[in-house]
Amino acid sequence: MGYTVGIDIGGTKVLGGVVDETGALIKRARRDTPAEGGVALTQAIADVALELMKDSEIESVGVSVAAFISADRKTILATPNIKDWNGVNLDYELTSRIGLPVVIENDANSAAWGEFKFGAGRGKENILMLTVGTGIGGGIVVNSNLLRGSFGIAAEIGHLRIVPNGLLCGCGAYGCFEQYGSGTALLRHAREAIQAHPDRASNILNRGDGSIEGVKGSAITAAAGDGDELALSIFEITGDYIGAGIASLAVILDPEAVVIGGGVIDAGDILLNPIRTGMEKYMPFAGKHPHPQIIGAQLGNEAGLVGVADLARI
Repeated sequence: MGYTVGIDIGGTKVLGGVVDETGALIKRARRDTPAEGGVALTQAIADVALELMKDSEIESVGVSVAAFISADRKTILATPNIKDWNGVNLDYELTSRIGLPVVIENDANSAAWGEFKFGAGRGKENILMLTVGTGIGGGIVVNSNLLRGSFGIAAEIGHLRIVPNGLLCGCGAYGCFEQYGSGTALLRHAREAIQAHPDRASNILNRGDGSIEGVKGSAITAAAGDGDELALSIFEITGDYIGAGIASLAVILDPEAVVIGGGVIDAGDILLNPIRTGMEKYMPFAGKHPHPQIIGAQLGNEAGLVGVADLARI
């Protein structure tokens, strides 16, 4: 059984693992993510790969990163959060260091493929994945193939415009999906709800430092889990926006399932149920056609690592 290495680049760590054909993670290695990015980060990735190659026969290496990746999966076209990496031919830089074939993939695409092959999307041919965290990432599998587009940048669904003339997004457009349905948006909805209903906010505020600014997603989730009405309403607002975005995407892509991953999935049905309700409410031609299942991701933080290791295999 052949082994590949998957490496996932995060803001604080470079996490790698040896993965077999069943998606099982055999061994792990990590390095801290160098703040200076550039060559230092490239070398940290190579060091992780070389450590994992010591005791295993490795066929190839996949690297998952939050970036626009060229259509040939070799070059980092642009990455908003890593210094000195734009335009880097990472395939060449890594292959020259480790001596194995390398595949580079967007992190949300990698996670979507991991869930499709080994997680919540297993056994389905058409899925849409949303990674809901600081922003909203997306991955699309159509007829069992990862949709990458002509230039390698398909599925940036966080930048679907869902509110005309809405909030300014970091991408430069207004009203983007991630400004209303992300984990960051959940915190904004929470602050707005607390300001509007301070008399109902103690259950949330008491789980932090007592200030609106100190409210964290985990506190909102915990309060909602206790049945707190204000916390539940915050998830309902966020889920409604996510459901609206999914409804528009569903009539274009017609997936069997929409897999929701990222940090907010810790809330489970507290978030998933409002998403389901929102999707049904906003679905064009509602009641005239089947609609996708809304399901939670299963692989957690390892989805991207496992997914890109498998992509490096094919």
